[in-house]
Amino acid sequence: MLTHLFTILFTLSVIFIASIIVLENRNPSRTVAWLVILTIFPIIGFVFYIFVGRNIRKRRRYKDKTINLNELHQLFNIPYDVTDYQTLQPISSKQERLVHLLLHNASLPMTQLNQVEILTNGEATFEKMFEELRRAEHHIHFITFILRNDQVGNELKKILIEKAKQGIKVRMIIDGLGSRQLSRSYKQELKEAGVELVSFSPILFPYLRKINYRNHRKITIIDGEVGFLGGLNVGDEYLGLNEKFGFWRDTHMMVKGDAVYFLQLIFLHDWRFSTDQIVRPEPCYFPKHEIKQPLHVQIAASGPDSDWEYILKVYFSLITQAKKTVYITTPYLIPDDSIAMALKTAALSGVDVRILVPGIPDHVVVHWASRSYYRELIEAGVKIYSYLKGFIHAKIIIVDGQVVTIGTANFDIRSFHHNFEVSGVIYDPKVADRLSQDFFEDLSYSEQLDLDQIVNRPIGEKARESIARLMSPLL
Repeated sequence: MLTHLFTILFTLSVIFIASIIVLENRNPSRTVAWLVILTIFPIIGFVFYIFVGRNIRKRRRYKDKTINLNELHQLFNIPYDVTDYQTLQPISSKQERLVHLLLHNASLPMTQLNQVEILTNGEATFEKMFEELRRAEHHIHFITFILRNDQVGNELKKILIEKAKQGIKVRMIIDGLGSRQLSRSYKQELKEAGVELVSFSPILFPYLRKINYRNHRKITIIDGEVGFLGGLNVGDEYLGLNEKFGFWRDTHMMVKGDAVYFLQLIFLHDWRFSTDQIVRPEPCYFPKHEIKQPLHVQIAASGPDSDWEYILKVYFSLITQAKKTVYITTPYLIPDDSIAMALKTAALSGVDVRILVPGIPDHVVVHWASRSYYRELIEAGVKIYSYLKGFIHAKIIIVDGQVVTIGTANFDIRSFHHNFEVSGVIYDPKVADRLSQDFFEDLSYSEQLDLDQIVNRPIGEKARESIARLMSPLL
């Protein structure tokens, strides 16, 4: 009798949840994915949806994190109107559309006076970052998705402890999911030395629904003068010391100048959300700099605190406005319908679209889901290359040798719709050329995927890729 009653109640619950999923007006592919999971795995799907599937007014949950950059412009020592994109030179008409998109829809102005240095791989990145951290005189602000208690992580800890003991303000945000394995002793050492360390949205039972909205940003700011962002977290694997992956290919960037002010704003608002502490945006966090050489940079941030997926729209705009070339490096290729259509349309229109993806996966199901998109993209003329030297983790787009993006956002639905991400959009042929050199060197260690190879792969591979694709809106 009890078993029969439980079956009835459970069935009604599943039907009720299925109705909620349909009525939430989700993206149709995500709706179908949840319904398929509930149908095939009713018990697992039921539990999984209860904890991580509900879209409980994410906008309301993160409303205090929404920023209005226009209110803070008076703090900046910038000798031009950051809201007047029409004064920018030399910006082409197609680039102007992208500038306009970020300025008027995301309140992310164009900055003009900057220096950018591309940092290829972990050795160059950590060497330069640690060098700048040791020079800090006023404050260090640091965000990372993953922080490891290993060789690289301990070197960072040593520097931060030393600086905190010198009286320098050190604030650090680690993601509650990505850094969940970080030991208590590691964190305690930092706190005892005076480092202000906070976990972003920690995963605590029963509030597992937070698992969907992660801070995937990697930002470092030193004295408000130097900023870092890109693909590298903090751990030995980023130096190629992980036996599973071997060589780790990644890209970071160091920026000085006006763009650092906007990285600082992102950090201060992430800090406020994570701690409920308001750090007054005083001039000491936005110091005057001496850079006079023009280099145009926009810092694009997106996440569940926004009604619009800004980085998704940046990627879409770059691809659809391309005239000659689109070069993409990404560890995960799970595009939503708009990005998939943009890639195929660009290739069919004669644009040379090349995408570099890992040949060695770090997440098997995500890798299978990525492979499920290869056939339709290759049939449209997109060239896909599998990187074989190690694992490639960089997140880069280069368009027409003129505009590039470097940041934390992958080419997947999670980065587009769920995570807090940040990217630097750089309008400079020299930076584009520098990254293009890296891209073509990476291609020399890669294999171009052949359509016949994809079509004729074993039926077992096709089956698991198809199943993974059904789940792709949730990955």
